[in-house]
Amino acid sequence: LTLQILSSKFLSETMLSRALTAKPRKSPKNEDHDPLQGYTTSSFNDYEDCIVGFMQDLPLVRCGHDRKCLGCGEGLSHLTLRGVLRGSVGVIGESRLGMTEKVVLLGGRVCAVKRFRKVSSGSREFGKRIEHLAKVSEKSEYLVPVIAYLYAKRIKFVLSDYYPMGSLADLLAGARKHGHTALDWNQRLTIVVHIARAIAFIHEQYPPYDKKMQMNVHGSIRVCHVMVNIDFSACLSDYGFTQLAEPVEIPNTLQMMRSPCWQQTTPYSAELSQKSDIYNFGVILLDVLAGPKGLRMTEGTKEEKEGLKSEGGSEFFEFAVKEGKERRQVSRVLDIAFACTSAKPEARPPIEEIYCYLLEIL
Repeated sequence: LTLQILSSKFLSETMLSRALTAKPRKSPKNEDHDPLQGYTTSSFNDYEDCIVGFMQDLPLVRCGHDRKCLGCGEGLSHLTLRGVLRGSVGVIGESRLGMTEKVVLLGGRVCAVKRFRKVSSGSREFGKRIEHLAKVSEKSEYLVPVIAYLYAKRIKFVLSDYYPMGSLADLLAGARKHGHTALDWNQRLTIVVHIARAIAFIHEQYPPYDKKMQMNVHGSIRVCHVMVNIDFSACLSDYGFTQLAEPVEIPNTLQMMRSPCWQQTTPYSAELSQKSDIYNFGVILLDVLAGPKGLRMTEGTKEEKEGLKSEGGSEFFEFAVKEGKERRQVSRVLDIAFACTSAKPEARPPIEEIYCYLLEIL
């Protein structure tokens, strides 16, 4: 009971810290530059002078209807580039595809902005793709909707809702850093089921190709793209973003390594296919079940996996597993994880089968 109280207290403190803070960035003009790395990162704040100084203040293009923030009642009808730049609080995630920042708008509304590093398509094509992705995302409560976007010569980004709890990567990494378990099994299982539902919705999109995009594939399922609500429901973000921008090879700077999204050692698949989505879902399951020990099992032999299952694997999981129903649930989810991460794509089960199996486990 004492451990449960301490764990709950830690999670509450993590939630509060996540909701009120973001990772600040030094300006490139003042930041210590490592010549061996040859690369530094910076937030929107560092770009305001060089961007707004050379272009007019551009309005954002809204996607769908202008939903007002429940907390402050603020809409986005008058949102502009300058408003986003000046509202930047700090970087909350980085990857080869782009940088994500927390932005507090003038009326108090909090949003997340994903700024892409390299976009090869023109403004018209980019806009069509964004609006189509936004239209699909809006139909599922398990996908993070795109609210607005901007395409300018020096900057391209999309605006979406901000989740105070952060991503699943934030919760897991923060707890592991302090030797705690932030989520109990029921919370983890709920998040896993919601991720599966989001993937199932994407994979059933028809027609599969539209606006020169493959609409029935997510393309970048990662633990850092699983956004968690305060009730521990989950939504999947970055749907289709790999088809909007190109990844950029970046040296392993200290700033990038600090980001939960920056996981070079995590064995995700970069292919744009449904089988790749399934594989990455399996990687998330292993991460949720056992953290680094679980991720290493993607390279495990068939004998090692069978041995782990036959022995019960009590020490394998990063949380205490109760005997009875909970142990059976954990064991069955582990079976799904191993099936999803099969080296042979044809051996990986379809998401519809996985989702139905998870519903039976609940």
